[in-house]
Amino acid sequence: MRPKSQVNRVSAATSAAAVDHFQRRLAFETDCWDVHHAISHECADFVLLDVRSQELYDAGHVPTAVHLPHSRIDTATLPDLPDGHIYVVYCAGPHCNGANKGALKIAQLGLPVKEMIGGVEGWKDEGFSLASLQ
Repeated sequence: MRPKSQVNRVSAATSAAAVDHFQRRLAFETDCWDVHHAISHECADFVLLDVRSQELYDAGHVPTAVHLPHSRIDTATLPDLPDGHIYVVYCAGPHCNGANKGALKIAQLGLPVKEMIGGVEGWKDEGFSLASLQ
């Protein structure tokens, strides 16, 4: 009998548990492709927030993104959220938790929010262009 791989040392979840997990995950996340598609087809029903530093935003950001560092998020600084819209936050990428910090603050204010997984690095990996203020 062959030994189990590291992949199978812990059994996979049941299908029902997997459905629950992935549905919940999609309620918290979106990806670069979906954001790009919405922006490109002028059907963005979200306010896109870049929560990185001013220097990083100026050097290159996702088109249409509003700059608001996660440390400054509060009810007075958030841009208005049109009816039926949500906030989508992003930071540098998977190595950065700025988007999580921003999303947490927005959620604590009782507002709907998702994280754009991958951040700027994911955006570039997809081959999408950044806007720049430099």
